[in-house]
Amino acid sequence: MTAVASVVPESRATGPRLGWLRDRGMGASILVAALSAAFGVLLVEITAYIGAVLQADPFIGDSGTLAFVVALLSVLLTVVAMYVAAIVTANTFSTIIAGRTRQIALLRLIGATARSQRAEVGTQGLVVGLIGAGLGLLAGLVLAAIGVQVGAQFLDNVPTSFSLAQPFVALPAVGVALTTWAAAWAGSRRVLSVTPLQALGGAVERTHEEVSGTQGRHIGAWILLLTGAALLAGGVVVGLMTPLGVVVAFFGGVLSFTGLALGSVLFMPPVLRLVGRMFGSSATARLAAENALRYPERSSRMAIGVVMGVTLVTMFAVALESAKRLMMSQVTGEVPDEFFAPMDAFAAIMMVLVAVSAVIAAVGLVNLLTIGVVQRRRELGLLRSIGLSNGQVRRMVLLEATHITVAATLTGLVLGIVYGWIAAQSLLGSVPTLPDFVPAGLVAPQIPWIPVAIIVASTAVLTLVAAATPTRLATRVAPVEALAAD
Repeated sequence: MTAVASVVPESRATGPRLGWLRDRGMGASILVAALSAAFGVLLVEITAYIGAVLQADPFIGDSGTLAFVVALLSVLLTVVAMYVAAIVTANTFSTIIAGRTRQIALLRLIGATARSQRAEVGTQGLVVGLIGAGLGLLAGLVLAAIGVQVGAQFLDNVPTSFSLAQPFVALPAVGVALTTWAAAWAGSRRVLSVTPLQALGGAVERTHEEVSGTQGRHIGAWILLLTGAALLAGGVVVGLMTPLGVVVAFFGGVLSFTGLALGSVLFMPPVLRLVGRMFGSSATARLAAENALRYPERSSRMAIGVVMGVTLVTMFAVALESAKRLMMSQVTGEVPDEFFAPMDAFAAIMMVLVAVSAVIAAVGLVNLLTIGVVQRRRELGLLRSIGLSNGQVRRMVLLEATHITVAATLTGLVLGIVYGWIAAQSLLGSVPTLPDFVPAGLVAPQIPWIPVAIIVASTAVLTLVAAATPTRLATRVAPVEALAAD
């Protein structure tokens, strides 16, 4: 029984009912759910408050157009945040399941079924989602209350009848809870392929050869990618006739990026291989590059979250800059700086809101890199036993994080520029332009270099933050103890 107890995780039968919440990775998953829920709740309250402010304005109080636009943007941003959180959560649970391979196999050996094990993981995802959504709901309401008090100090037309008890305030929290549950279920699909014989082995990720054999998932990724690409092209064409082309392009972007996320094990390894050549040929650099390529699922899960964050920020920056340049081309003579001040303020607010999704993705990278190092204690102990020093191990883990973040940043910048141009083109291609009021036609993409520089600098900071805990964990355990670990 001692041997069984050492590998069977705590459950209702073997330990505290919620003891699994102490497992590494669960806390970060709760944080991701809480951030998404708080973001959605805050957007609901902000939208309602802005609508109340507009109604209190004596000049534009009767116009509901601006309030509708703000409400639409809040819905889209909430959906984007939940989408990012879902992929981050699914990747986290996939990594956790890889670490539990031996535990799951042992339970299978003593009579448990794969479906019962997957149902347990799904239940854990639901609990994580409920906890995170509850915390996010409270945090969002607190932040909204603070925002209302701050707004009252600076606004002239303060709405007197505004209440935080909005009818739809709980929808983001409910959506996050259900999304986390679905993401955990999707991330636990590997449970179905674990065999009782794997109880004799350790926690390992699938190799490149094993991943290449999962044709069904790859076919689904290609279908989504090609369908999304067709809708993106259709959005550009429709955008030459009506601004509604942006709706077609939006769905094309969601489908195509979902295809990229599902097929990341196909698309990210070539980029990782190319970036790996930039780090030289030292022993630690070669080990870091090989570690990223040896288990493509693990590396792709780490990279795709950063790709999403960089893509979102770059896409909004390129789309807004392209719209601004088109407006500037319609103004004759010298343009005063204050002319575009409202648009610049709106762009800054949008970038801050989109950056929340990037933060969610960054939390996912830190979490996955930490879990990966914990699951590789045996491998790191072997490297220490054959002569690698603590400093070399630290450098190797730091280079792995750098390798992944650089590859993800380059990929995200390229995708963000493409998606941003398609968004601007599908929205502005039919807009009448001076002097003959003919449609704008093809809109040249404009790249704002300041946001790009901020993205690159943020990536460097993210690399250091993401590698801080893993590098400390990598050198904390003695080689003999690491080699004895399961």
